[in-house]
Amino acid sequence: EVVGGAYRKNNITTMELRFNPMKRNRGGEQDLAHIIAAAARGMDRAMLEYPVKPGLIFCLDRAFPYELNEIIAEKAIAWRDRGIVGVDIAGPESATFRVADYRKLMRRVRQYGLGLTVHTGESGPVDEVARVIELLEPDRIGHGVKSAYDPRAMAMLEERGIVLEICPTSNLNTRVVSGWDEFRWIFDQFRRHGVRFTVSTDGPEMLQTYIRDELSTLGRLGILSVEEQEQVAATSMAASFVPNVSDVPLPQRRPAPREVVEREEA
Repeated sequence: EVVGGAYRKNNITTMELRFNPMKRNRGGEQDLAHIIAAAARGMDRAMLEYPVKPGLIFCLDRAFPYELNEIIAEKAIAWRDRGIVGVDIAGPESATFRVADYRKLMRRVRQYGLGLTVHTGESGPVDEVARVIELLEPDRIGHGVKSAYDPRAMAMLEERGIVLEICPTSNLNTRVVSGWDEFRWIFDQFRRHGVRFTVSTDGPEMLQTYIRDELSTLGRLGILSVEEQEQVAATSMAASFVPNVSDVPLPQRRPAPREVVEREEA
């Protein structure tokens, strides 16, 4: 339903859907395999009905103990041939969550070919982005706007080609970023340091904004040029965890921009 709606409304052909299967099992009432299988069948159905390429990202939660997060990561590995394309570490900063504890587990996730993204650089300390990069070696960083204030993080992002998933409306709503003037400065830092980034929504239905709206606003305010918006689209496709996104029939993908949508369901 989500995939079909995104295609019908916005002609979006590549979508990463994020969710935590353990938050859907009613406290252990339902088996995780049942929940994951239902999600996989839903993606199969969407691909039969629409020219789309969806993929699932399993979210670990900072509020969960390590043992529960390990189960989620192992489920992602076990179901990687059924449309699970990556793992995310999400949730508010927690005093009980230690990045270093997840180093070995995230290395295992990557060894099995899954993508790794980590929500950080939003509400936590400025140096947390660099710490996450150093210990977990993610492919992408969710949000990461505070990295603009840390030269070490900027250098690490550029050197390793890590992509930031920037969600302007979400960051403004949560007051992580004070306004568009601060965003103008943040994007300028990304340019100066050669940091790759995408523009996303952090949940289009919840925030009532779509990628086209985000890019339109950034363009109208003169924060991103047309050429930079086109580069954002290209980076989105290149950084997607969904394999073979170019396999979607070209005639079906016009005329709307072909973006990777990041939807998080907690």
